[in-house]
Parts: sequence; C-alpha cells; structure tokens
Amino acid sequence: MANKEIKEAAKRAGIYLWQVANAYGISDGNFSRKLREEFSEVEKEKILSIIDRLAHEKREAI
Repeated sequence: MANKEIKEAAKRAGIYLWQVANAYGISDGNFSRKLREEFSEVEKEKILSIIDRLAHEKREAI
C-alpha cells in the first residue's frame, strides 16, 4: 500500500486526511489521488510534520 506510513500516522493521531490535505495546501481529492503513489522522502517528511503539528494543535484545544 502506497504511503502506508502517512495513513497510519494520521489514524494514530486522530487526524483526518482531509485535514492534512488542507494544511498541505491542496484539495482533499487531489491529496487522495497523490496518496495512490509513494511520495518522495522530502514530501513524506513534510506531510508527517503536518500531521504532528495538527495532532499537537488538537491536544492543545482540549
């Protein structure tokens, strides 16, 4: 499965992929299509960083 690490990280953090797409600056549909093929390591690190940031913001809001 392509980008399994990203999908699992979002799930563990309780973050929806549409939220990641929004923070990444693209539409949910485009992000879903991009997930079909493996991201480069640079893109993957950026997306994982976004997931961490969103999870932190979610914890702070509680």
